[in-house]
Amino acid sequence: MGITSAFFAATSGINATSRALSEIGNNIANAQTVGYKSRSVSFGDLFGATIGGGGTTNSLVEGRGVRVLGIDPSFTQGSLQTTSNALDLAIDGDGFFEVNDAAGNNFFSRAGQFNVDANGFFVNPAGLRLQGRDGVTQAAGDLRLDTTPQPAVATLTVDMSGNLKANEPISSPTNAQILADPSNPANSQFSTGIRVFDSLGVGHDLTVYFSKIDPATVAGLPATSTGAWQYSVIASVNEVSSSVVDTSTGNALVAQGELGFTNTGFLDFEGAAAYFNGAGGIDFDDGGSATPQPVQNQAVVFDFGTSITTDSGPGTDGMIQQGSPSVLLTLAQDGFASGSLTGTSIGEDGVVTGRFSNGTTQNIGQVTLAQFINPDGLQPVGRNLFIQSADSGTALVGAPGTGAFGKVIASSLEASNVDLGEELVNMITMQRGFQANSRIITTTNDLLGELVNLAR
Repeated sequence: MGITSAFFAATSGINATSRALSEIGNNIANAQTVGYKSRSVSFGDLFGATIGGGGTTNSLVEGRGVRVLGIDPSFTQGSLQTTSNALDLAIDGDGFFEVNDAAGNNFFSRAGQFNVDANGFFVNPAGLRLQGRDGVTQAAGDLRLDTTPQPAVATLTVDMSGNLKANEPISSPTNAQILADPSNPANSQFSTGIRVFDSLGVGHDLTVYFSKIDPATVAGLPATSTGAWQYSVIASVNEVSSSVVDTSTGNALVAQGELGFTNTGFLDFEGAAAYFNGAGGIDFDDGGSATPQPVQNQAVVFDFGTSITTDSGPGTDGMIQQGSPSVLLTLAQDGFASGSLTGTSIGEDGVVTGRFSNGTTQNIGQVTLAQFINPDGLQPVGRNLFIQSADSGTALVGAPGTGAFGKVIASSLEASNVDLGEELVNMITMQRGFQANSRIITTTNDLLGELVNLAR
């Protein structure tokens, strides 16, 4: 090997270690960068042409130094740090957030610092919009927080379950007696209140009174029903229009029906409810005005479970009749008033749930993740972003927590995966390598000087 070749080999070593020191410095500089993935330099040796030997096993191959083969990113998981921002997201596992710019260009990132802009879109600090699915249509696109008010939904069903005491005395009150003194034990033995909503979202308070009655007085009661109860739904005359009212108490009867129970206390029969508005529903007034609201004949169904004879059910999943005291176990209705968005939460599956002022929740979107066959092939473009390349393959988009996709952790951020201790050791190693290659150059220079001095 010519002595001058040592210059070039040492120069390649200086260039390679300088490149490695540059990447080490970049890693250290980004040790606190959210979602940053460390990078390392891969080296490869250089050899020149064969010298002598005629191609035999004794041939000599001249070493020409070293070169940088590539820069290898490390996509190991960074530690998760809790934050106070509910829209800060971290990926626990594989995957990338997909964000788009105004032109629709796709970028991918592990940094989950997001907020909502003036238009309701989820954006990162660079203003790029987070991608996901719409909560209603499931269409993919920019994830947006819809802040429009939630419209009211009218109550159509009231469900309840519990127990009616079996050994209560039979009362069989008239409607007039119920309206005059509904809480009198001689008229009803149990009651519960329920707030329902009309189609305009106005709430109305109803009370359901239960009266034990003689089974022989119930038309259509099957022979299997040995016990019977009547339920009467009463409201204020200021809130409903009814043909059966008591002006002295202000009570109005809006609905009434019968329940039958077997000798084991299971719900056997549910008679068709009678409504006292001349049709099959409830007429809600506007608070005492002679003109009712345009909410008429609202068919509110009172459901006490799946009865044996009427519904071909078990008779045990709603109201039953047992010897223990009367008690209400569950009470629910499906209506609500209009409401405005008061807060959001994001689950591990990426589903964005909105909380509204009317006490309801609604799925308003879902964060999706992207995966790549070879994530090491992604091309970094700065600002914690990567773009797809031929080496990475095409992005596979899916829901967090499904398949090989990682989970989304809200109020958390993924820290940089840079190991400062390892980087400092690597820096010392590369520094020594740089010094050693520099010494090769000075030593070779001294040898060349000796060679020149031979001619003197």
